[in-house]
Amino acid sequence: MLRIILFTISIGLLFLIAPEIGLSQYVHAQKWVILSFFFAISYLNHILMQMGFAKNRENFVQYYLGSITGRLILSLIFIGTYVYLGTPDLNTFIIDFFVLYLCYTGFEIFGLFSKLRDFS
Repeated sequence: MLRIILFTISIGLLFLIAPEIGLSQYVHAQKWVILSFFFAISYLNHILMQMGFAKNRENFVQYYLGSITGRLILSLIFIGTYVYLGTPDLNTFIIDFFVLYLCYTGFEIFGLFSKLRDFS
């Protein structure tokens, strides 16, 4: 859990530094909402992975695939809501969202591999 918090803080610091280094046109105004969404989803995935490891390691794959499916569905609902509400600068919003989606997915896989290495 601490790793998720530190990862989110580091991305938040990048968001704070972006205007200083001239990258403000690439960061959407709703960046904090997107970051909060991914933190909440990562926390939920962390809880599901802990349940998968604790209860029955044979069913871990089902927990993991369920968490990926849940993340995908919640992400589609999140983006659909912003598209429906007519958020300004939609292209930047979607690009920022998917960049963070890939970052958090990579971070989750990296953490999962390190945890699985410990159990093997």
